[in-house]
Amino acid sequence: MKKVTKGFAPLVALALVAAACGGDDAADEPADAPAAADEPADEPAAADEPADEPADEPADEPADEPAEEPAELLFDYGVSDDTIRVGMNADLSGPFASLVSQIVEGQEVYWEMVNEMGGVAGREVELVILDNAYDVPTHLANYEEMRVEDESGVVFFTESTGSPHTAATVDMLAEDNLLAIPLTWYSGWADPDLGANVVEINATYCIESMNGVEYLADTFDAETIAIVSLAGEYGQDGAAGAKLAAEALGLEIVYDGEGAIAGGDQTPIVTELVAAQPDIVWMTTTPTTFAEIFGGSVAQGLQAQWSGNNPTYSYLLLNTALADALSAYYTQSGYTALWGQNDSEGMALVVSEMQKRRPDAIFSDSYIRGFLEAMTAHQILEAAADAGDISRAGILEAFQSAEIDFMGLAPNQTWSGDPNDYIVRETYLYDIDASNFTPDATVSDNDGGTGNVLVAGPYAGTAAQAFTYEGPCFVAG
Repeated sequence: MKKVTKGFAPLVALALVAAACGGDDAADEPADAPAAADEPADEPAAADEPADEPADEPADEPADEPAEEPAELLFDYGVSDDTIRVGMNADLSGPFASLVSQIVEGQEVYWEMVNEMGGVAGREVELVILDNAYDVPTHLANYEEMRVEDESGVVFFTESTGSPHTAATVDMLAEDNLLAIPLTWYSGWADPDLGANVVEINATYCIESMNGVEYLADTFDAETIAIVSLAGEYGQDGAAGAKLAAEALGLEIVYDGEGAIAGGDQTPIVTELVAAQPDIVWMTTTPTTFAEIFGGSVAQGLQAQWSGNNPTYSYLLLNTALADALSAYYTQSGYTALWGQNDSEGMALVVSEMQKRRPDAIFSDSYIRGFLEAMTAHQILEAAADAGDISRAGILEAFQSAEIDFMGLAPNQTWSGDPNDYIVRETYLYDIDASNFTPDATVSDNDGGTGNVLVAGPYAGTAAQAFTYEGPCFVAG
């Protein structure tokens, strides 16, 4: 399998060295850096040869052979001689706008870093960002605008917000030889019949639910569970995973609210939950709806332990009257390390580049997702360039054999072989501690926090490890 890190690790190493203060330890090259990365370009090939070596060596000596002419680099739509255009079909005004706008900003910072260091294949990477407002028709209109087959199109979608939105473009992605990184963790993307052109990152909603339910059950000695979700690929994929875990662990489902969340008053769901008195509650919804159901249930005396699929919870809820209840009853589930929660090379890169390029940006964990999306696209583009083909078809081929290095921010990932072998089974669990939340902090505030304390991760429970992937956990009717 081709590991897609050529050209990437040296760039990141340079970025980290450049961000270091003082430079006294710049000579301490990371152990995995290329062996000759810091050799002077004009160092003699053999420093211990006699100084009076004859100047008229035979002309056919290998060292004197002329260098090979570089192969022609193939490209087509969305690429010119000096630019590579990548698209973001992103929710900037809908229900996930606060989250997605920070993900977009994380990508902007990452590509600024890449462009400052030479771009990809000698070309500047240009982001084309359109707002889909979390609306499927708008998402499709944006896709049409960016799919055009000339320089004004894009060569890769590095953000595609929404499960039904991305699903609506699957056939067009295949027709256009385009790849899309979805902001959705639907388990169907790993199915080659559905997601051959979808570059899913991290575990799925289904796997996340298995891990979250098992962690809660083990930690709090739970015997009963309530499941509450939106309808569709997000909500019901998460609910399906929770049910699989409940079955594997012998938990009794005392309230099955799969697909029960709809617009309007959530009082009926609150009433059902309080009547059922579950030990744990697993939810898959939006932060606003979660706050209404959680707050109403706690107010009526329910003392269950809660968690749910990302992004059910938002750390911004610690700015509300729910902060103490969240500290007492909520465990956050997610797919990655969060800001400052590990000392990996990837975390150092995110923190240093955000502080350097957006020092006044509001403190958030969402920038990490932006970096992960951009890192994935960057490594695939570099692999395509190494193979001499940054056309849409060439990039698709590079993806099919890629192995992405997330530098400790999340489990590394590949999409080669059987999906059951390569799906990601590890997630992360965080305790909520409102005292660790600093409202209005910026990325430059080194003591800032989003109220998260890592308690497990990368974590894969017994249910997730034993799960056999044979297709999506949920399929819309």
